[in-house]
Amino acid sequence: MDPLREHLLNLLKGGNAHADFDSAVKGLPVELRGKRPKGSPYSPWQLLEHLRIAQWDILEFSRDANHQSPKWPEGYWPKTPAPPTAGAWAKSVKQFRQDLTAMCALVEDPATDLFARIPHGDGQTVLREALLVADHNAYHLGQLVLLRRLLGGWK
Repeated sequence: MDPLREHLLNLLKGGNAHADFDSAVKGLPVELRGKRPKGSPYSPWQLLEHLRIAQWDILEFSRDANHQSPKWPEGYWPKTPAPPTAGAWAKSVKQFRQDLTAMCALVEDPATDLFARIPHGDGQTVLREALLVADHNAYHLGQLVLLRRLLGGWK
């Protein structure tokens, strides 16, 4: 595999200079998932869902000309601070992982021209979209770790 693809995959998977996704979500007590620390506009649940939705949107834009993005900003954030059901957290975590795996597969595929403009875009490339996913995820995973610290749910 060429070095650029390797570097992108490492960046997408995280863990080099910051917490990776699994570390950021693992073991967060159920009772803290919908809590907003004083001064925070978001709960851990809201950040998790935002991460999932944004990553899914970028992935689908990258591979599907018919994809319709959610309306900004309301389509990218859950309405409530707490998960709506007991299984919603696990479902969101699972979907985030699946979409991250799919983005990594797109980057890893030698048939993917990382530099070619996405035909249905306005100048974006798969390289740009992969970097956007990595950057966006790192930013919000840092926020999630901070929320966990403020809530007493990080060791």
